[in-house]
Amino acid sequence: MNQQIKPSHKRVVVTGSSGFVGKFLVEKLKTFKEFSVLPVARSFKTNFNEDTVLVADISKLTDWSEVLKDAELIVHAAARVHVMDETAVDALSEYRKVNVEGTIALAEQAAAAGVKRFIYISSIKVNGEHTNNREPFTADESPAPIDPYGISKKEAEDCLRDISSRTTMEVTIIRPVLVYGPGVRANFQTMMRWLSKGIILPFGNIRNKRSLVSIQNLCDFIYICLEHPCAAGETFLVSDGVDLSTSDLLKQTAEALSVKSILLPLPSQFLKLAAVILRRGDLSQRLCGSLQVSIEKNKRLLGWSPPITIKEALKITADDFLEREK
Repeated sequence: MNQQIKPSHKRVVVTGSSGFVGKFLVEKLKTFKEFSVLPVARSFKTNFNEDTVLVADISKLTDWSEVLKDAELIVHAAARVHVMDETAVDALSEYRKVNVEGTIALAEQAAAAGVKRFIYISSIKVNGEHTNNREPFTADESPAPIDPYGISKKEAEDCLRDISSRTTMEVTIIRPVLVYGPGVRANFQTMMRWLSKGIILPFGNIRNKRSLVSIQNLCDFIYICLEHPCAAGETFLVSDGVDLSTSDLLKQTAEALSVKSILLPLPSQFLKLAAVILRRGDLSQRLCGSLQVSIEKNKRLLGWSPPITIKEALKITADDFLEREK
């Protein structure tokens, strides 16, 4: 990890510690002797460490007093995450219960307990859904969330800024793009499985650009934000710093898996039409649309650049996938 900042010994609370990002972050922060890390997970989770503090489902009623004892820094990664096929009748209301009301409750109690800095893991969906026919998203442009998840994350950000403005607690907001790495699931895992089995894929002619971030680079950036003085009160986007088309991502992932990719060069318009017919316009956007972010602010304010390359990160991810698939 990047070691530009040398923090004094401090207690760091990490919520969502049983999740993909939280679990990796906890293990990385534990390698730094200057930190005392307290993992926090919801009580219905099962994949947590023995030292994890369990809390009830996160809401406006959650009592965080046990968690906040002696806490100086918080990384709030717990959330009601985005799902592709939302089934809730009032999805926005369900997202708000955890992502807005639950976050406010934690932040208010944290500020009252004397927590110095609150790092909120938000989402690029606060910026919007795509960057087709425009420049990459930047951290300080006006947000334009569309779906309930993105709206709830934006509302939480606004509430955190308000709490920070009337207390002594600093707030830093981080909006990651798609995160991948060892143990990744969902679409990224499916993609690796297709490639490893030699399945012919119709994605050989997609010329979009998408930003990704490896779990290693994301957690390194969170580490830097824990105490860097210039991170206070700021919002950041984070990525690997190099954007790939869907076609290039498939080719590079196949190389990492030591297999040959078989990609048919079908026109992207054909794929978009097929997605519309199948009522999967969301999938079409992910495969054919662009979503790019700028990390120039990270470099300028914090002196941060991604410590590992996409090629290195994909190799680590692929090796872990192959080991798990044995």
